[in-house]
Amino acid sequence: MGIVKTSVGEKVFNKLNYLTMSVFTLLCIYPFYYVIIYSISDPTEASVKGVILLPLKLSFYTYTSIFQRGDLLNASLISVSRTVLGTLLTVVCSSMLAYLVTKKEMIGRRFVYRLVIITMYLNVGLIPWYIAMKSYGLKNSFLLYIIPGMVNAFYVILVKTFIEQLPASMEESASMDGAGFFQIFFRIIIPLSKPIIATISVYSAVSAWNTWTDNYFLANNPHLQTVQMILYNYLRNAQDVAMSMRNNLNVPGTFKAPVITPQSVQMTIIVISVVPILMVYPFLQKHFAKGIMFGAIKG
Repeated sequence: MGIVKTSVGEKVFNKLNYLTMSVFTLLCIYPFYYVIIYSISDPTEASVKGVILLPLKLSFYTYTSIFQRGDLLNASLISVSRTVLGTLLTVVCSSMLAYLVTKKEMIGRRFVYRLVIITMYLNVGLIPWYIAMKSYGLKNSFLLYIIPGMVNAFYVILVKTFIEQLPASMEESASMDGAGFFQIFFRIIIPLSKPIIATISVYSAVSAWNTWTDNYFLANNPHLQTVQMILYNYLRNAQDVAMSMRNNLNVPGTFKAPVITPQSVQMTIIVISVVPILMVYPFLQKHFAKGIMFGAIKG
């Protein structure tokens, strides 16, 4: 079999294509890289000289001072608990409902499925939502972060579409062997649905980690504050936070800490809020890519 020769025009096109994609990739990555190197630079040096490619006088004072405030550690625990428990329950409940509406023997399954889909198009508004959550006793309760999102219509649609493509013979064989509904669901359906499960897990985890409006309107208890709510307050009052941290760090009799600027506080907060959720992707990337491809092909 002969070697296919590439023409000069194709070579030029390929090089231009690689160059364009490389520049585009750098443009996408650099803003976040800039935020990172700014956050670990000396605040005064970064403010005066600016940061371009490398941090100026490597410094973690802004990070240490933020965590020394005390409220962020408890908020991190709340956010992590919310993300882990919320994602787990959302995946299980949404997947189970999706599996239920695929069973022809379920009475009114089409009505239930359409009722779930309608919720994607109808939004009752902020005031009715607030009244409903308060009536359910979820105000100033950790369950506020878990229960309302246990079933997501979009996830139900994704999982239902995926399950319908699985061979029915496997369920029939398991049923003939005496397996019940939950055994079939957890031992057959869930393992075979790993790509779509990984996909909705990533969606759910990102949503749970980034959401702060429920905390803003319904959780006034300081022990129930999430990372996003704390960081929102920091961003909104960056000048006051920076001044407070400078006063706490410059204690008489100790070394003089660098001057913390509002910009360094903002950059540090952005890194703290983004990095933890980015750590989820490497573990689910393989299955997540398959789930995305499935959705693109099957529709």
